[in-house]
Amino acid sequence: MFIESRLTQNGLRQCLRVAGGGALGFVISQLMGWNYGVFFTVFPMFLLGMVPILNGHIIRQFLANVSLNVLEVSLVVGLLKHMPVVMTLVVLAMFLFRFNLMAKGPLFLFGANGVLTLSILLHFASYPSVDLSDLLACNLVASGLAVFIAMLMHTLFPDVEPRKPPPGATKLASQIRHETLIGALTATLSFVVFQVFDLQGSLSAQMATILVLFALGYSGAKVSAAKRAVGTLLGCNLALLMQLLLYTQSHHFLLVMLLYWLGLMLFAREHIIEGAGSGIGFGGLTALGILFGQSLGPQQDLIYSALYRFSSMSVALTLTLLVMACLHFLLNRWEPTRLTT
Repeated sequence: MFIESRLTQNGLRQCLRVAGGGALGFVISQLMGWNYGVFFTVFPMFLLGMVPILNGHIIRQFLANVSLNVLEVSLVVGLLKHMPVVMTLVVLAMFLFRFNLMAKGPLFLFGANGVLTLSILLHFASYPSVDLSDLLACNLVASGLAVFIAMLMHTLFPDVEPRKPPPGATKLASQIRHETLIGALTATLSFVVFQVFDLQGSLSAQMATILVLFALGYSGAKVSAAKRAVGTLLGCNLALLMQLLLYTQSHHFLLVMLLYWLGLMLFAREHIIEGAGSGIGFGGLTALGILFGQSLGPQQDLIYSALYRFSSMSVALTLTLLVMACLHFLLNRWEPTRLTT
């Protein structure tokens, strides 16, 4: 068991890239005083943690998705904000397009990043108090910065040996339809619920409902949700411990930075060892990223934010799994969307 839990040389380098990238994004956003710090903390983690390599194909997918997201959100919110039913149908169509790309495989990163970013942008952009131009500008800057940080981290901590490409998988057309529909319908329903109940401050809960959909199915989502709940709980508890250690010294940025980097290293190591997309390690990473990127400030209480974030995320994940279970049952009753054993 001890041998199996050790990091390989490539795994150690990726661990350093994820922790270093997430920490650098946090430092830059804090020093520059930019809004929506969560973009600057989570985007580098996503780009460095979800894929272990970086090449032109991956960068093009990431940047193309950003450009498309900005255009879509500008048009949808600007033209359809006063027509919620039509807006919801358009959002469903956008999610169907991206989950279809994810189910097919080659453009998984484009679809996954699009689903996550689009859900966050649409949620915040629909509130009248939010400056849409500032929101989209921060998203563009954070995405470009994430690519720069990823390139820097791969330069500083390159792999020591070539990585083997992931094994290809052949899917039936019915399975692709099943995964596309269950993902798009659940993501759209999540968007509607967060709009109707005015849950503007529940970003972690919304991200949790989206990240579990990356498993592309109910069976995988059950495992992913359990791991994400554990990861978020550990991330929130670690944030609370950091707050207690800092106590009245939270204004010392170097101390905050050191503890934050150590926390990212801990969860990055777990993420690499798991070898899973959104498991315990990535759940802890994003929990820390959201708490420090959005809730760390002189007028904000990190303890309250951590407790609220975990409780809201637990409720959101439970409801998401119930919805997916119902959709899974219904889709399996129709031949064109039935999963074969």
